[in-house]
Amino acid sequence: MAKAPAGKTAAAKAPAAAKAPAAPRPTRRTRPPKVTPDRLAQLVEAARKSLEDDKAEDVLVLDVTGRADYADRLIIATGLVDRQIQAMATHVVEALELAGLPLRRDAVQASPDWVLIDALDLVIHLFKPEARALYGLERMWGPDSPSPEAGS
Repeated sequence: MAKAPAGKTAAAKAPAAAKAPAAPRPTRRTRPPKVTPDRLAQLVEAARKSLEDDKAEDVLVLDVTGRADYADRLIIATGLVDRQIQAMATHVVEALELAGLPLRRDAVQASPDWVLIDALDLVIHLFKPEARALYGLERMWGPDSPSPEAGS
């Protein structure tokens, strides 16, 4: 093994690329502008009709305008079994597409007890009965929930 000449260290041999600037940070995705109230009403109606056609139980539409920064309306509905909830989710996405709102592939998030559909200013929650009772979104966002001013 050859010795390095005197005065030169391993650090001195390091390539210049090691001192390159850090990679740029990924940019944050921005939300599209809010939809108009009339457009939002159309989307809510399309989703509600789809859920009713699929025999969803306890369909509830909540107005969270000014209370939640991620949406203006929440729809909460219950399905009794996995297959029904998956069908409800598929049909709601199709109904929103027919209403002119194609969703990104990652707009639908599913777990064993809950499906969430992010349709811009409308967020749809499809629950099994036990999960709906456990998470209690109606208590958190419903008309009887504390107003934002109550915490001030």
